[in-house]
Amino acid sequence: MKNKFFPEINGKFGFGCMRLPMVNGEVDMPQFCEMVDAFLDSGLNYFDTAHGYLSGKSELALREGLTSRYPRDRYILTNKLSTHFFTQEDQIRSLFEEQLRACGVEYFDFYLMHAQDGEIFEKYKRCRAYEIALELKEEGKIRHFGISFHDRAEVLDRILTEYPQIEAVQIQFNYLDYEDPSVESRKVYETAVKHGKPVVVMEPVKGGSLVNLPEEAQRVLDDLHGGSNASYALRFAAGFENMMMVLSGMSTVEQIRENVGFMAEPVSLNEEEQEAIRRVREIFSSLNMIPCTACHYCVLDNDCPKNIPIPELFSCYNLKTTFHSWNQDYYYTIQTRDRGKASECLKCGKCERICPQHLEIRKLLVQVAQEFEKE
Repeated sequence: MKNKFFPEINGKFGFGCMRLPMVNGEVDMPQFCEMVDAFLDSGLNYFDTAHGYLSGKSELALREGLTSRYPRDRYILTNKLSTHFFTQEDQIRSLFEEQLRACGVEYFDFYLMHAQDGEIFEKYKRCRAYEIALELKEEGKIRHFGISFHDRAEVLDRILTEYPQIEAVQIQFNYLDYEDPSVESRKVYETAVKHGKPVVVMEPVKGGSLVNLPEEAQRVLDDLHGGSNASYALRFAAGFENMMMVLSGMSTVEQIRENVGFMAEPVSLNEEEQEAIRRVREIFSSLNMIPCTACHYCVLDNDCPKNIPIPELFSCYNLKTTFHSWNQDYYYTIQTRDRGKASECLKCGKCERICPQHLEIRKLLVQVAQEFEKE
């Protein structure tokens, strides 16, 4: 069950702490503690967070639910240096120390330069972020140094060429994005392989899109008479040779138990399952959905000047136009009752500059407004 790239890691399935159970805006700690216990009891031990997840509540929940309840050798903890929280070099170390305190640990097993793309990478270079992270590794405050990445393969090639010290690359990878020209999952994966870097998978079920399938796609997977929709998506990602870890952002104890049931020792998809996945991909490509993963980077820290709940409005749009959900007009009204409507977008472009999917958000909000604000 040991990870072939890093023996301190058990298996290749990790607990992504971005979508924890919430009650009245706070993490549901009794349920989260039960989830942590179930995950560790399965023999797995990899947890992933970032300073901005759940507006800082993810790190604090890990301190209360994991690091204060288990000895340090029972878990692997990954954190990230996020671009939202620093503007100059002298802020990085204090931010890092704040993250250590928030999580209740003295070191991180993995520390990633977060959400790297061509523009963000240049900022990190100006601020010597990579060099500072490597210094922290020398000091023993980081065990392993890596990046998470959202851009074209050629940008990753440049980063890995300039910083061969990178030990792991976290990328968006799922069967829907595998050949998508805007995400380039396959090409990005192959670039990491070319540089000899193990890969961590984020968004293996594409923000839930590969769990809640359109009716035609659902029939394809139902005909397999096998596992759940999530199981096919997670096993697809895990089946590639250079995959070090597949993360899942789980929010219930039931999801933990279901997923570890087939991911503690994942089995690669067989030929019949691969063909079914190919057919599901074709069905999705014909639907013209907005490929938002609800990461919320576009609205983090109230970046939108009109406070438009962009991911939620995109979800309303997809559910109405693709799944013909009858009550999405009602939910659109709920989402915009105290926040901005799609039509109120100022076209400032702040959201597009940070979007990992490189979506043309301003144009898409026009579509959303046309669908829900017809009168």
